[in-house]
Amino acid sequence: MVSLGLATSVICIISTFVCASCGLYFISKSLLQLKEAQNVSVTLKFPSDLEELGVLAKTLKSYEIEHRWRVLFLFCCAYLYKQTFAIPGSALLNVLAGALFGLWIAFPLVCFLTAVGATCCYTLSSLFGVNIVLQLFKEQFESFQSKVAENSDGLFFFLLFLRLFPMTPNWLINIASPLVGIPAHLFFLSVFVGLMPYNFLCCQAGVVLGQLTSLGDLFSWKIVLQFALVALGALMPGLYIRRQKSLRKENKSL
Repeated sequence: MVSLGLATSVICIISTFVCASCGLYFISKSLLQLKEAQNVSVTLKFPSDLEELGVLAKTLKSYEIEHRWRVLFLFCCAYLYKQTFAIPGSALLNVLAGALFGLWIAFPLVCFLTAVGATCCYTLSSLFGVNIVLQLFKEQFESFQSKVAENSDGLFFFLLFLRLFPMTPNWLINIASPLVGIPAHLFFLSVFVGLMPYNFLCCQAGVVLGQLTSLGDLFSWKIVLQFALVALGALMPGLYIRRQKSLRKENKSL
């Protein structure tokens, strides 16, 4: 973990963001030029609702027939870009993956990209985020730090619980994790495994994209409750380990 001044940290993050944005722009531009060579007018941008998502999916699907690997590469770059800089909208990209690649390609793909992208965010925060997090999110950071310390004996299960629980702010966990000493390998695995149900649900929705009217169709209260119950189940092993350790300490003190 590197500790830089606040101004230096902000400049470094902005510079990284600008470079990544330029890279993504040129990658997408190269794909557009191939379409323009066929006298087809195309606009590529991140979708903000299901209507825009449907248009984008249709556009990329027609292009994907002849240039499957190019579309896959662009999708991966766009996904990692969003995850690295904690930009909202991963649910729409998961749905898009299902529409473009089908469930059994899209699901493992987005699980891997989610974990890699979150780890990129983790790395960026470890390099430049210390002062920014303490300046902007001090209260949330201290609360998270204390929870991590309390659950240090079953840390992986605690992280899994956080990822499975539907109301957890994943972006905050991504930027705070390196600052509280969570190992990168545990962080990666907790993201990969913990977000599987969420990713599967979104990818499955992409297969039937035309039948969706809103993202609310994905996350009914019944589904949210099921996610919460699974999250509590994931927390049980960690609580058991903590309880056993506490009992051993009590026995030693007798």
